[in-house]
Amino acid sequence: MSDERILIKGNEAVAYAAVSAGCKCFFGYPITPQNEIPEVLSKILPESGGEFVQAESEVGSANMLLGAGACGVRAMTSTSGPGIDLMQEGISYMIGSQIPAVIVNMSRGGPGLGSIDASQADYFQATRGGSHGAGRTFVFAPSTCQECYDMVQDAFDIAFKYRTPVLVLGDAIIGQLKEPVLRHAPRNKQDDKAEGWRVEGMGDRAPRLLKSVYLEDGALAARNEMLEAKYKAMRADIRVETIDTEDADLVVVAFGSMGRIARSAVQLAREAGHKVGLFRPQTLFPFPSEQLEELAKQGKRFLVIEQNAGQMLDDVRLAIRHYADADFFGVMPGIFVDAEELLTPILERMGGAK
Repeated sequence: MSDERILIKGNEAVAYAAVSAGCKCFFGYPITPQNEIPEVLSKILPESGGEFVQAESEVGSANMLLGAGACGVRAMTSTSGPGIDLMQEGISYMIGSQIPAVIVNMSRGGPGLGSIDASQADYFQATRGGSHGAGRTFVFAPSTCQECYDMVQDAFDIAFKYRTPVLVLGDAIIGQLKEPVLRHAPRNKQDDKAEGWRVEGMGDRAPRLLKSVYLEDGALAARNEMLEAKYKAMRADIRVETIDTEDADLVVVAFGSMGRIARSAVQLAREAGHKVGLFRPQTLFPFPSEQLEELAKQGKRFLVIEQNAGQMLDDVRLAIRHYADADFFGVMPGIFVDAEELLTPILERMGGAK
């Protein structure tokens, strides 16, 4: 495909990116605020030779995703927080069986049915592993429609590189936002190297078994040691955006939709003469702890801004604990704020008033 710039929603960017990345199967069930993803894919995925299936539930979606991934197929599902709840068993089995998959969560308010408004309260669910057994998924956090496109493309490569489910964590703001997006072919598409492990019929070779049950003495311990080593290896693919952190006295830490609003607030603070910078994790697991620690060693102060009661805050404090602490400003799910409103807590930490 040739590069093309079009005006689309974040949800639509996810769909186009999946097809460009070679996704061949989508399994999903409708839920607001991500419905444009399956809506677009129901048209363009079959046109590209793929299969679109509206499953009977999110439980079914996750297990279909497991089956496609076990065959070495690039496959994806998308949902929102309540759907992720229902998918947890399937996600756990994919982690334990080392099966690649891409899962998009355009999160909404909760707990329970909550609302269809934006929320970042799925951070714990995404980064701590909602499933049993301490399983972890690689987690991207886009803050623009372009990042929705680019990160979904990259998510397929990461999924096969580490043979793991990859979660793309957006929210209602990111999914419904409309911006210019450069549609492009994957810049550095990797070979999935699935020939050595995928389930494809035995033929003349030894049988293959993808499983997550290990009953022999010491087998499960060895499996978990291998998974822990994999999680550490994932740190090679950490991403973070930093703006004006070199000379900053105060560093604002924010991700996703709050990250883009905080970027504007930091710019306003700079224009008012305050040395403020932005640290925006683009991967939430693995978390960019070392990069934050380096800033803390320089004597900087930190303000974490999230649309929840404080979740990423824990990871920030763990990263900087030997050198600094972090203040927190939370916006409850269901409330929309602009850059001017985020400027107030920033200036308060700088010792000035607006």
